[in-house]
Parts: sequence; structure tokens; C-alpha cells
Amino acid sequence: MSKFQIDIDFSKTDFASLETEEDFQREAKTLLPKVLVKLGESVGEKTWEELQQKLQGAGGKLKSSPSEKRRFIQETGRTYQRNASNRERQELEDYIVEQLRQHKQ
Repeated sequence: MSKFQIDIDFSKTDFASLETEEDFQREAKTLLPKVLVKLGESVGEKTWEELQQKLQGAGGKLKSSPSEKRRFIQETGRTYQRNASNRERQELEDYIVEQLRQHKQ
């Protein structure tokens, strides 16, 4: 996770209601699905760029239309959300709790 910058949308978070550890955990569980997709999209974007560079270096044809790139990134995000391991989910949930605490201060 530290390789990718994850922008978590806290616009719907009521920080005043976050008082106990359970409050932070509950909010992190609420935010987790969207954060998983965002992380997957970050991975997808990096993967797309690497594939394009390899194709270009090998003299291959570039698939660089914006719509193809967007579809690839979105699908990678959804796939990551569906296939993330329990360990990855827990680590990301812990990261979200940490970010919630920082934003609350």
C-alpha cells in the first residue's frame, strides 16, 4: 500500500461521531469497498503504463485510446476489490483507521 498514494474520500464522514475504537472500525469498514477499488485502479494505471512502455519498446502497437485505458483501470479496480485477500483487507482497514485518526485531529 505504501507504493501507492490512496486518496480516501472523507466527505461523508462525520468525524464528530468518531469517539471509540469501534466507531473508527465501523467507519473504516464503510469506506473499505471504495478504497479497495481506488487502490486497484492505482495498480491498474501503473500496470497500463508499464504495458504501454513494454509494447513500445518491443515495437508493438500501442493501445492507448483513453476509453480503453479507462476501461482497463476500472476493471482492474473492481477485480482488486473482489479478489483482495483477508490480510490485504485488514491491512487496508487499519490504514483507513489511521487516516481517520489523523484527519480527526
